[in-house]
Amino acid sequence: MLFGQHEHALVSGEFARYWDADIESRDATLLAIANHDLAWRPLDREVSWDEERDRPYSFVDYPVEQKLQAYTAGLDELEGLNSYAACLCSMHYETLARRFGKSAADARFAEDETRRQERLRRGMSDEERCSLERNLRLLKLCDGLSLFVCLNEPGVSDRPPPYPGGFELWGERYEPVWEDERTLRLAPNPFTEAFEIGLPYREVGRDRRLLRSNVLKVRVTC
Repeated sequence: MLFGQHEHALVSGEFARYWDADIESRDATLLAIANHDLAWRPLDREVSWDEERDRPYSFVDYPVEQKLQAYTAGLDELEGLNSYAACLCSMHYETLARRFGKSAADARFAEDETRRQERLRRGMSDEERCSLERNLRLLKLCDGLSLFVCLNEPGVSDRPPPYPGGFELWGERYEPVWEDERTLRLAPNPFTEAFEIGLPYREVGRDRRLLRSNVLKVRVTC
């Protein structure tokens, strides 16, 4: 059951859009969160198969060089849309490369993105520069919530999110609670109102053939 990374990111943007908080540089931040995995669109057009594990590659074990080239191209594309959003997404990818990357390519990518961020910050106001770290934490939280929906069977909460620290933002910790197989809430509630998210997915068989395409719909309640 395969979810496209960009589709997952769009759901991250929905979590952010309904988050009950004053967000500085709101439009650019929401753009960044919804498009933080823009780079994966060309990679996800076809299912890339991991011959050793006999399954599709995931975002965790995708070949590093191809992934990093796509990240750079995606950040270039986002920079053409909005420099603040590109800086946020660059910070996100850089921290992942430094924390989880094990190759020389990861290290080079992190250094390149540090230089991109320095260049982009020079064109920002003091307020924008000061809001980056706070908004990066919102991006990572919403990314983790969307991955939680993708990586867990609906209604099951026994797998931790793929980020250390769990669902914590600005000093508050949130617990995901399934009301039923299609209704999710967070405790305490951080949202302004209930909303629905839709995650397109593909089912692929062991013979690598597409079985079907569908959309996983989940209602997020207050």
